[in-house]
Amino acid sequence: MRHGKKVNHLSRQAGHRKLMLANMACSLIEHKRINTTVAKAKALKQYIEPLVTKSKDDTTHNRRIVFAYLRNKYGVTELFREVAAKVGDRPGGYTRIIKLGNRLGDNADMAMIEFVDFNELYNATKKEAKKTTRRSRTAKKADTAAPVAEAPAVDTAENTEATE
Repeated sequence: MRHGKKVNHLSRQAGHRKLMLANMACSLIEHKRINTTVAKAKALKQYIEPLVTKSKDDTTHNRRIVFAYLRNKYGVTELFREVAAKVGDRPGGYTRIIKLGNRLGDNADMAMIEFVDFNELYNATKKEAKKTTRRSRTAKKADTAAPVAEAPAVDTAENTEATE
């Protein structure tokens, strides 16, 4: 029985698996998206999401914890500066896995794993739509109220001049 065995060993020993995930995490932080197999992408998602959560609070202790996992000071710096700034308001779910099909050589299931907030195609339309909707409602209320109040004042002034 396999009760409680959540770790996908990826056909590697523990040391090799940890170093491979650290290298993949550094590549993901540097390039914001990488192509890999589905199994490795799922393992990487579990590996990097807690690190991104730690990066939201920039303390020396959190930097040292993340450095113990990544083993790359440039990756840690970029994670705490660029990535944490974009995901500061997100409560979780920092990465997205998109399946790409099968690899030509060995027919392995391939996937692209990327940071959600760095994909401009998905985020650009949603954020702009919210802002324009809110602004247009307040602008319409202000525009409709102002001409109604000014129109009778102009008409009464013209009417008084016409009667004289």
